[in-house]
Amino acid sequence: MYIRLASHLNQSIMAQFHSLEQALKHYFGYDAFRPGQQQIVEQALQNRDQLVVMPTGGGKSLCFQLPALLQSGLTIVVSPLMALMQDQVEALRDNGIGATFLNSSLNSKAVRDREQKILERQIKLLYVAPERLLSERFLPFLDLIKEKIGVSAFAIDEAHCVSEWGHDFRPEYRQLRFLRQRYRDVPTIALTATATDRVRQDIIQQLALAQPSIHIASFNRPNLYYEVQPKQKQSYKQLLKLIQRTEGSGIVYCLSRRKVDEVTLKLKQDGIAALPYHAGLSDAERVENQTRFIRDDVQVMVATIAFGMGINKPDVRFVIHYDLPRTLESYYQESGRAGRDGEPALCTLLFGYGDIKTIEYLIDQKSDPKEQRIARQQLRQVLDYAEGTDCRRAIVLGYFGERIEGNCGNCDNCLYPQPLHDWTLEAMKFLSCVARCKERFGMNHIIEVLRGSKNQRILQYGHHNLSTHGIGQDKSAEEWRLLGRSLLHQGLVAQTSDGYPVLKLNALSWEVMRRQRSVYIAVPTASKPVVEDKQDIRAEDAERLFQRLRSLRKQIADKQSVPPYVVFADSSLKQMANLRPQSLEDFGKIPGVGSHKLAQYGSQFVNEIEAYCQEHNSPRLSDTLSLTLELYQQGCNVEEIAQKRQLHSSTITGHLAQLIERNQPVDLDQLVAPERQQSILQAIQAVGLNSLKSIYEHLGQSYSYDEIRLVVARWQLYYT
Repeated sequence: MYIRLASHLNQSIMAQFHSLEQALKHYFGYDAFRPGQQQIVEQALQNRDQLVVMPTGGGKSLCFQLPALLQSGLTIVVSPLMALMQDQVEALRDNGIGATFLNSSLNSKAVRDREQKILERQIKLLYVAPERLLSERFLPFLDLIKEKIGVSAFAIDEAHCVSEWGHDFRPEYRQLRFLRQRYRDVPTIALTATATDRVRQDIIQQLALAQPSIHIASFNRPNLYYEVQPKQKQSYKQLLKLIQRTEGSGIVYCLSRRKVDEVTLKLKQDGIAALPYHAGLSDAERVENQTRFIRDDVQVMVATIAFGMGINKPDVRFVIHYDLPRTLESYYQESGRAGRDGEPALCTLLFGYGDIKTIEYLIDQKSDPKEQRIARQQLRQVLDYAEGTDCRRAIVLGYFGERIEGNCGNCDNCLYPQPLHDWTLEAMKFLSCVARCKERFGMNHIIEVLRGSKNQRILQYGHHNLSTHGIGQDKSAEEWRLLGRSLLHQGLVAQTSDGYPVLKLNALSWEVMRRQRSVYIAVPTASKPVVEDKQDIRAEDAERLFQRLRSLRKQIADKQSVPPYVVFADSSLKQMANLRPQSLEDFGKIPGVGSHKLAQYGSQFVNEIEAYCQEHNSPRLSDTLSLTLELYQQGCNVEEIAQKRQLHSSTITGHLAQLIERNQPVDLDQLVAPERQQSILQAIQAVGLNSLKSIYEHLGQSYSYDEIRLVVARWQLYYT
């Protein structure tokens, strides 16, 4: 690695780092890259054009930030929002990294000072808006930068804005093609969280990327829980209950400014610290409200879709759509603002049919018939999600061309499934009708043929003469629509996305029609229960310390006028609360603690942890337990931990049992199947806890001592 990258690194960096991982730990405090990051960084260091599609919270920013630090010259980051620029620059500076932004919020003196620092090589990353970057005043300065210190790369953030097929098209992004014409030798990396295949191709074409490496990470966000609740008549009370049951920061999305103001006022009256955000507020009000939200001065932001793109707040614990979103892509983007730190978060959609009329009215206001067609198809996709009985995650990922098999285990449809029914015969009828209609029509037309309609369009195409005409009269139109949606979600039929949603057969369709594949669909029979709060239950002791560390973080952040997460992420604080490092050396091993933050904050947090442990007579975990817990949290199983530590697997099981007794974050269900836990618990109740051997013998020697030991640890935690 070191030899291969050496030609791209300046001499001082070469002397300091022997690997990318070492540089990663030094600057950002992490020991390992997230999936996909290392390859992107390596190719950036080889001056390749790249298109990176990586979900929110996947670590896109590091993919251009780390190469910028390992190369000579300046990296120019194109960003569409001032708030996003400021957030990223603050986070970089807090890691001791030279970064700045230039935008309209600065006076002329501030601009000159920052430009001087750039020319003095004090800055490695410069954030600018596309309008400024291509302005007549800035381009000569950019030429000077290239001549004096060099431009290592252009990083185009939120690159979906370049495409009219994206969810947030911005015409000024189209002009960025000029960069390739003017600076042909400077590589470009385009990054976005969401892009269908059509949008990806448009990005490559519009930015004139030259034979780019394309990196498409999974769109799956397993930490997000998806649910749809029918919007009740007393919808505000329903919303209030959702907010009250969920701790932490949250966002509530509404369709209109008026609704935002109404909901905000009611929440304030009910004691919820909330602020509004919409285009009807002044720029100063929007900036102020957003700043207070990301700095944890208020709990809830009530907003229209004007709020959110690029918001860098990682610890949003819930996103509630009070009204129906306009597109499935925007829903993925908006709900994806929850849980960027990888911790559990809740995404709830309140679905009321009255919202459909509102969106249809907005669609009718569009003057372009093509835009209306596309918008109606996008609305249909949202309704498929809201009304669907298949896995919510599968529906969302399917929109982006990604398939997952089986039960995701983290949405309402998977946790509270409706009964499955074998509809293979009905699926064969449906797909056969698609084939006999020459794959030229949408779902409504196919359903009308199946149900024997003789309307003008059916007669016009002669489809009343097809063998499939009328063979589906035993099912209602809604039942056929349920099947059609499920076939799409399962990938058993395809659909065009150009505004005319035409059904197309694929290889799996023919497997069904040849009786090589069965089709099961969930048929609604009763309403699903409202899902209660899914927040992880943490040890009370660890939770108290976590909250105390949060308070310390807030004090430090307020003094520095930065958001708390800039100091440390919640995930780092949780590791501190669990592992309780009481030396700077141990503190430096916490994920997210880089060299600069260790020097800047280490003593304050270590002192706080020591003080807490003394006040509560709460001893820290031993080094051996801490190491086992750390490896377990990295995803290692018992055998892998034993191999890494060169210990017997039963010793590791003993460590995990001790950790469970101390209510550390160890998931017993991953270690012992729930049904086997029940049998062991029954044995404990029958013979008591006098010895593991008596439990072992009572169970007929069909359970291992390791399984018994782990379940006993849980029993002792809760019942002794």
